[in-house]
Amino acid sequence: MATIKVKQIKSKIGAPVDQKKTLLALGLHKISQIVEVEDTPSMRGMIRKVHHLVSVVE
Repeated sequence: MATIKVKQIKSKIGAPVDQKKTLLALGLHKISQIVEVEDTPSMRGMIRKVHHLVSVVE
């Protein structure tokens, strides 16, 4: 299946608890960390929820 590379670009400090948990569910712990996740509708929804904290890397 296809994958998406997601990079955390901003800190989760000050973000609501649900957004912090979403970052952890994506596997992101530090700024500039890149993780590769499967391209599924649920993952796309999580990325959309924290779109201001992450970017999709090609």
